Amino acid sequence: MSDPITAFYHLHLANGERKNNLLLAPCPFCSRQQEKKQGQITVFLNRASYFHGYFRCTNRCVPGGFALHFARLSGLPLGQVPGYDPDREYGSGQVDYPVKTLNQEIDDLRERLTPELLDRFRQIGVGPELLAEMRVGYNGRYLVFPYIEEDGNCYAARCVHPDRPEDSFWLGDERFFGDETQVFNQNDIGYCENGSLLVTVGEENLLALRQLGLPGIAVPAVAGLDRLTGERLRWIETIFLFVRHSSDGEAAARRLAERLGYKVRIISWPDDAPRNQDVTDLARASGGAFPSLVFDLIRTARSFSPFGSPQREYLRLTEALAREGGEAAERMRTGFSSLDTVLGGIRGINIMGGTPKAGKSCFFIQIATEMARRQVPVIYYDFENGRQKIYQRTLSRLARIRQEDLGSTDPDSADGRRLEEARHELRRMLTWFRVVTDRRLDPELMRRHIDFLRHETRSEQTLVVIDSLHKLPFKDLSERRTGIDAWLRQLEAIRDEFSVSFLVISERSRGDSGQYDEQPHMGSFKGSGDIEYSADNAMVFKPCWSPLDQSPPAERVNELWLVASREKSPGLINGYRLDFPFWGFVENDQEGPAGQ
Repeated sequence: MSDPITAFYHLHLANGERKNNLLLAPCPFCSRQQEKKQGQITVFLNRASYFHGYFRCTNRCVPGGFALHFARLSGLPLGQVPGYDPDREYGSGQVDYPVKTLNQEIDDLRERLTPELLDRFRQIGVGPELLAEMRVGYNGRYLVFPYIEEDGNCYAARCVHPDRPEDSFWLGDERFFGDETQVFNQNDIGYCENGSLLVTVGEENLLALRQLGLPGIAVPAVAGLDRLTGERLRWIETIFLFVRHSSDGEAAARRLAERLGYKVRIISWPDDAPRNQDVTDLARASGGAFPSLVFDLIRTARSFSPFGSPQREYLRLTEALAREGGEAAERMRTGFSSLDTVLGGIRGINIMGGTPKAGKSCFFIQIATEMARRQVPVIYYDFENGRQKIYQRTLSRLARIRQEDLGSTDPDSADGRRLEEARHELRRMLTWFRVVTDRRLDPELMRRHIDFLRHETRSEQTLVVIDSLHKLPFKDLSERRTGIDAWLRQLEAIRDEFSVSFLVISERSRGDSGQYDEQPHMGSFKGSGDIEYSADNAMVFKPCWSPLDQSPPAERVNELWLVASREKSPGLINGYRLDFPFWGFVENDQEGPAGQ
């Protein structure tokens, strides 16, 4: 079955002959242009091509274009054209054109092209027929490129020195060479409605592309790309952006693509192409291979897409698999075997709730510092304890010395030697372990912290600890719940953007009786209903002892419960005995892990 565009052309070029993806027919417009010899019209009907429906005449009797342009030239009702939009405002805007034109002067200058200049154009593949169509002239010193308006007249032209393109000036009516009107061959925009168009910089670059039968426009300098508006190119479906192989050209191309969006496909120069090469340079260097090179570049042009390329997405998948396997996976383990068995290491957003003074901070400091010792970059956002207290507790745990004795230990004793080793270990670890206590934290600052530490440590793995969720900065304390939920949304975005793992401390809520529930569940978390949606794993750290209990602290055990998970079944993970007085926990080896 033929598509509507193919059917349209077959209907109105009934004497045409189909050859592969081309429809060839005697040009119906040559006789109207009083051509001595009738040319052949060629219509491109490859449905997979971005130029499907584009036509052109071998005699260049009329400018080429797409179906709407064909209908206008043929005097057909636009309603017969596939893709016609009756609500679209077709045609030119209301422009008051002056009586005086440059037409006669431009025609006179066309006759002054020298054999040397014609040979110069031949070197880039441009023949005299195209120069005549584009009305290019010469004033004895400068090439003259007329900027034809939609009414077919020339009111302004740009004069460019053949050997020094930076030497240029405008002539004519200054209203028609202002910043917003500097578009060479601008009528192709209208001829290519619902189709594709090339955009380049420099008139000669456009001529080299037009010689290949491609429709396009040019701005006189790279700065002109910043002045092209989306409104002007609104009805073009696909734009191929062909700029100089330079940092300035590529940056301007990206800016234009960002404004125009998905319809833009930026031409990528070959890897071996010299820097600062332009279209005309490529034409001179490649000779007869120039057409095939250009069409290959068009076929492989990169789309400016809101989606990652399939190749990039696959590479990200393989990188993620590498991070989650082998040595990388081992580095993301907590050091607690039951917890690692249940969670498979720390990945995603892990939120742990607990009652006040249950040891939540101590538990997470131990996990975070052990991971930093394995050279996992860790950012610890602390709003509870203070930087020095975290360091001292870590030093106490590493040295097996009471915190209050750290400053009075005899250097020559066994304790003193352990303390010195622990100090060296802490100093080494601090490269990977950064504590932040700034209460002006916001999501963008967190992103910069993560980006810096990853760059500094040359590591793609990062652990972020937040102590605690309810003390993150909010603009308005009266809107704490909405603020917490907003932070959770940001943590999700940062997790996905940087492949970051989170450990987040949350407060527990009291039951109706004013007491903390005995059985942990999702309702145990205080102040946010979004935790169950945001957390990859939600846990509760539940003391199995009373604050009034007189038993020795070393006998106190907390249970860690997994209450919700995207991948695991809820249940008791294990019990954790307080390693008093060394600010740590020891997993209860006599109780097997649960909740796998």
